[in-house]
Amino acid sequence: MRPWRLLPAYAINGIAAAFGIGCIQLLARQAAGPHVAALVVSGAVCASIADLPNVLRRTWHRVGAAALLAFIAALIVDLLRPQPLALGAAVAAVAFLAMMTLAWGARAGAVSFAPILSMIFSMAVPPAGHELAVAGWSACGGFAYLAWALAANAVCQRRYRSLVLVATLRAAAQLFRSRADVLVSFRVEAGEAPPLRAWIGGEAALADRLQGARDLLFPARESTGWRRDVAILLRIIDLRDALLASRLDVDLLGSDAVGRALLDRAARALRQIGEQLDAAADAVRDGTMPAATTLPHIDFDAAPGEVPIAPGDARARLLPVLQGRLGRLADDVGRVHRLLQGQAETLPLTHAQLQIFVAPEGWPLRALRPHWRRDSLVLRHAIRMALALGTAYYLALCLPWGSHPYWLVLSVAVVLRGSLGDTLARRNARVLGTVLGCLVVVGFSHVPSAAFQSGVFLVALGTAHAFVTQRYWLTATAASVMALLQSHLVNPTGGFAIAERVADTFLGAMLAWCFSYVLPSWERRSVPEAIARVLRELQDYAAHSLRAGSGDAVDERMARRKAYDSLTALGAALQRSRVEPKGVRLPIRQIATLLDHGERFMAHLSLVRHTLARLSDEPASERIDSALAEAVTALGACLDLKSPGPAASERSNADELELLPAQPPTHDALPWLSRRLSQLVDEAARIRSAAQLGLSA
Repeated sequence: MRPWRLLPAYAINGIAAAFGIGCIQLLARQAAGPHVAALVVSGAVCASIADLPNVLRRTWHRVGAAALLAFIAALIVDLLRPQPLALGAAVAAVAFLAMMTLAWGARAGAVSFAPILSMIFSMAVPPAGHELAVAGWSACGGFAYLAWALAANAVCQRRYRSLVLVATLRAAAQLFRSRADVLVSFRVEAGEAPPLRAWIGGEAALADRLQGARDLLFPARESTGWRRDVAILLRIIDLRDALLASRLDVDLLGSDAVGRALLDRAARALRQIGEQLDAAADAVRDGTMPAATTLPHIDFDAAPGEVPIAPGDARARLLPVLQGRLGRLADDVGRVHRLLQGQAETLPLTHAQLQIFVAPEGWPLRALRPHWRRDSLVLRHAIRMALALGTAYYLALCLPWGSHPYWLVLSVAVVLRGSLGDTLARRNARVLGTVLGCLVVVGFSHVPSAAFQSGVFLVALGTAHAFVTQRYWLTATAASVMALLQSHLVNPTGGFAIAERVADTFLGAMLAWCFSYVLPSWERRSVPEAIARVLRELQDYAAHSLRAGSGDAVDERMARRKAYDSLTALGAALQRSRVEPKGVRLPIRQIATLLDHGERFMAHLSLVRHTLARLSDEPASERIDSALAEAVTALGACLDLKSPGPAASERSNADELELLPAQPPTHDALPWLSRRLSQLVDEAARIRSAAQLGLSA
């Protein structure tokens, strides 16, 4: 195996960015000298922020937008350089407009920081030459990097597609292990125990990986390899449904010796399936064919030394159901392995239909309209950032060590995030990274070679670029090395100013922390809309799953994705709210209960869909259709808070066990379908109750 195959996509992307900027620096140095080369590199660095593993169209949109905004910001600094007070107002204005780009969502995240960084780089350059020289050379660097980014992404495109599939398989494997941990962590409080928190985090990570894989894989040109990779991705998406269903009915097993033994066996099977997913990820990463392996055989018969289930125990009727679900998971993972071994599989959607699931791209102005109101989180963060950076700039002018006032602005800009939790995480990582970076520069400062320092700068740049979304403390360390070296390369007579760098970082982190309480974006503000979205998307997905919708496969898959996204967004809000002041935190227990029953609801729907597929030729189809129609009506009443809904049943585990159908689903699926529909309506009633409590808390 070639060692380079071990590199993840973010590492390849960081190496490509550093190599490209190094080439641009070398050409600029040969053409116009070291000072101009430093200015050109500044523009290239600003544009590189938006260069991530992407399809070429997205790279063009994002890197091009970053380069253009960086040029405009540098031009503003050049024009106002003789007027420091007016420049402070421009710093606030640029910060406001840059943060308003977040109205376009996650795709604008990196782009929004490019003009702020360009403005800071431009302020770092001492006045010399033409008054617009900094902006001009910065634009040359930015658009030169755009050309490089397009070329590098074209070369790495195939590898990026493989690695995004690897990351998705790894996330799915980790979710299997988290589910196994939850199974054996008996009687935990919803949302509070570490296994459940890991499960919630794992679901969010998998959702993020799945969307990244859709964005890279679906637009690619059709080929044999493309069809294999898309088939694997669609199989993983279905696996998430099946895994979610594995949690149902396990509470009926109890926590006695027999129940624990049964759950331990199920957990072992889930971990073994996770290992098989990891093996598939290794095969995709290495470009090899996975060895023929024996997938775990799911058997609930008592192993030697374990307590067998007693004759007549009602739990015995549940074991074929649980065994069937785990067997379905093993079969789906087996299909992934067979795809990697060369077996073809017909895709359920066409190439054109798959494009519907790709995240939107571009910069339509209509996206700004909903955010010109006081309760918009984007507008509030834009105002907060403008006030914070303006304050940092004017404060830096008054500081006794203010030879680099832009450093304080930079520290505030990188620490202050849209939520308090993200700000606190950035604050801690930034302080740690700055201290480590300064220690590194202290060591390198004894080597006076400019070529050596330029090489260190490029290594730091690649590291900072690669790890910005992985380990921010490492990015902060590399960024500190970059800032000190960049300042020294542009103005060698100024030295490294390490003490000033540390002081500005500590002060900037404190300022950002304080400003996070200005026009705060507490999660409680968005919870009514988030809860309403969950109820709406769950109801829509249920209508499609129960054959009450259009029956179109694309519509059903889109409804499922929206339902998952709504639950993931509410779960992320709950996680962020944990570090907020107690008086404004989300009602943790109520929201966690809503999420718990929302996932159960999705799991029940998954089993209903699976059962309906098996009953497609059932002669009693009229009775099935009638039951489905009644369920849709009841679900509509439960998930609409404006209408009176039925109360949830209060049956005990013993009652539930007694109501289990006598025959396993393989013999007679209709009673199990009726039971599942009843449980689905009951879960909807519990979701309604939790939503009402969450809104009133």
